[in-house]
Amino acid sequence: MESLENKKGKFTTWLRDSITARMLVVGFLLIVLLIPLEFVKELIYERSTRQAEVIQEINEKWGNEVILSGPILKLPYNTYKTEKVFDQVSKKYETVTETIPNVAYIFPDDLNIASQVDSKPLNRSIYESVVYTSDISVSGKFPKLELSERDIKAEDILWDKAAVIIQTSNIKGIRSTLEVTLGDQKLAMNPKYDTSYLNTIQSEFIQGLKANAESEINFNFNLKINGSESLKFIPIGKETKVTMNSNWHSPSFDGKYLPIDGSREITPDGFSASWEVYQINRQFEQIFYNKLPELTGFAFGTKLVIPVDEYQKSERTAKYGFMVIGLTLLVFLMIQIVSKIYIHPFQYVMIGLALVMFYTLLISISEHSSFLKAYVIAAGAVLGLVTLYSRAILKGFKFPLLIATSLASLYGFIYVIIQLENYALLVGSIGLFLILAIIMFASRRIEWGNE
Repeated sequence: MESLENKKGKFTTWLRDSITARMLVVGFLLIVLLIPLEFVKELIYERSTRQAEVIQEINEKWGNEVILSGPILKLPYNTYKTEKVFDQVSKKYETVTETIPNVAYIFPDDLNIASQVDSKPLNRSIYESVVYTSDISVSGKFPKLELSERDIKAEDILWDKAAVIIQTSNIKGIRSTLEVTLGDQKLAMNPKYDTSYLNTIQSEFIQGLKANAESEINFNFNLKINGSESLKFIPIGKETKVTMNSNWHSPSFDGKYLPIDGSREITPDGFSASWEVYQINRQFEQIFYNKLPELTGFAFGTKLVIPVDEYQKSERTAKYGFMVIGLTLLVFLMIQIVSKIYIHPFQYVMIGLALVMFYTLLISISEHSSFLKAYVIAAGAVLGLVTLYSRAILKGFKFPLLIATSLASLYGFIYVIIQLENYALLVGSIGLFLILAIIMFASRRIEWGNE
């Protein structure tokens, strides 16, 4: 029987000389290196989550998303319910009339909105959010006030209880006194307790409205409001026209309706856009009774989009970590096979850990600098470290130069991919195909029979 020492010697020789053994070892080490790579991905997710929390805190203090609806004319009226009730005293049926209060909500015929949105960054520590202050000018006209479709008589309308209401999702962001001019009256606006998503602001009661009920009533008001993320309007006018101008360079036109053709202009200095929405474009009427419906689903406007931030780019880069580590170890394996130079598994682990360190360097540096600068510094540091280490392992300059060229090409290729949006998949697929072709071509003369 062979001694234990002979068996160990044969196994060690097999590990050193067998191509299959080397491939198995490198494959196993690649799987092991996925563990620290997953920790890096978790770190990126954690930092990204923290960024989102800080931005949310900043936005809540400054003012969140703004959705504006109004003005709406609130017109109370009475209806009557008549029924016969048996009187126990007189032993007869008596007719009793019950007065039931109701409310009609009348939307304007014309609604014109002009908004000037001035954005600026707000910083807390290393995090940044984009907020804005918007000057909004609203004008238009209400139709003749008649509720004939419900057979409501003019004498049943409580003209002295009529009011104007405006709804917004961000009442605390208002930075000016809100006053609505209706006809020849100026109406002061005050908040009204409301548990719905859109907070209600109601005017004082309108004086002399009955005298103007037979004609259209003009209105206008100006509003200055702080917000973040997006600015949207609900098209309650029979004809709603909105214009928006801003100094923000990266808008995303969002909501139910897009700007009209030819009105969008986006430059590095800002954007401008216009919308036109007509009653036939929506699925609701101009008058509602008793309760206002939820109409936020019809809102439209603009999101102030922050271009892909450092954490998103780092996350996308880390997704290619398996490919970078795998291809780099594969290059070392092919050099080992061709040159007959023995590379210890520990040395493979050191090389793999150096490649993983690229991602921690990338995310930590990008928090304090631009992504490009962070990418160049991290890639340069890891490239230099791996090249010098491979020089000590492989001797000479030919193979370390090959490794440096291969790794630099990989980092350059990945950077190009993450900068692309529409063509990322196409460029990535072509690049991977070329890498596979190069590997197949380079390995065609290797004698794979040495097992």
